[in-house]
Amino acid sequence: MLNFEELSHKLFSLVIFRNLLKDDVIKSFTELADDQKSEKEEVYLYADFLSKLFAETDNFSEYVLNAVLEDENAYILKRGHRNLGKHYDEALNMELDTLNELAAVRSDDVKKCLHLENESLPGWTTEETDIKSIYLSRIENISKTGYGIWAKYHVFIIKNGDIVPVKYPDTQRLSDFSGYERERSEVIENTKALLKGEPCNNVLLYGDAGSGKSSTVKAIANEFKDDGLRLIEVKKNQLYSLPDIMDRISGNPLKFIIFIDDLSFTKNDEDFGALKAILEGSVNGRAKNIAIYATSNRRHLVKESFADRDGDDVHIQDTIQELTSLSARFGLQITFSRPDKNLYSSIVVELAKKYGIDMPEDKLIMKAEAHALRAGGRSPRTARQFIEYLAYKQESEKD
Repeated sequence: MLNFEELSHKLFSLVIFRNLLKDDVIKSFTELADDQKSEKEEVYLYADFLSKLFAETDNFSEYVLNAVLEDENAYILKRGHRNLGKHYDEALNMELDTLNELAAVRSDDVKKCLHLENESLPGWTTEETDIKSIYLSRIENISKTGYGIWAKYHVFIIKNGDIVPVKYPDTQRLSDFSGYERERSEVIENTKALLKGEPCNNVLLYGDAGSGKSSTVKAIANEFKDDGLRLIEVKKNQLYSLPDIMDRISGNPLKFIIFIDDLSFTKNDEDFGALKAILEGSVNGRAKNIAIYATSNRRHLVKESFADRDGDDVHIQDTIQELTSLSARFGLQITFSRPDKNLYSSIVVELAKKYGIDMPEDKLIMKAEAHALRAGGRSPRTARQFIEYLAYKQESEKD
């Protein structure tokens, strides 16, 4: 039989998971336990709790489990750095038992406690859930699963100075690509070194537009998310915030790629110095769980004119070296060149197989070449756009 008062007392005594008392659903549940209510208020509070639960799910056990797993608390933050004393473990075990008890509460028992059996009120689903075992297992694999928001999402952006999750990231996988296997393998091997905690490089992927530089980084983030990899995309005009971002994640047990897409600078760009300082290493040095991956259409990231070389700078060679040396700060530089005819044809043929395009190979290549001419040249992006157009057309003709 549910003892509302006792369970409520245990919930209000939470220390490690105290943040859960601010959760809308759990907070609404605790309000049901107040015995100083009229029947009308009980009906209202019951319906209010249920409406908040139904906004997420009708399974209360599932909701409590997810809330526990996503909670960013003192125990899990400290546990990521070191072993804790026995009082932490005692509190954790006791509170997990309480939360397991909460997750098992059935709607019929609540109605009975509130004397609402005769009211025509809906209920919710519960199921047997061992929250303690699941949570303790998560802790043992924290370097792969992460905690809090890092456990739920794997791609992030910077918004108003905060690290914000991307709920629906690009779904590309490495298996979706054709061509550039050698170039991608270098990035993949560097990423594997990062995940193992071994020395790894900051990476610059440069070359022609549409050659798959950005897609490679995003696909790698998707491929290795279950191994503890997270990606944070930073815009060029947000580079000033890099020291703070890296400070915030440097103690995290997960591994991070700081991703800067389409990078280039003008001569007097203030962001140039910010990135250069990070790549050279600040006073704190670069954390072992972080690597910077940048893409650019230019190998020399600073746009330079002939006037820059003929200016009135007394030490002109020093200035030129300063402007052109930023790319050298990336330990690994990988070129994604525009594909020649053979590589382009190979990419088109492979993509056609994946998309189930029914067309003779010679005709397919001829049409792909014509499409490339109209689209401004050969590239993996052009090939994919062409194949996707054929796939759409082929599907339309079936209808």
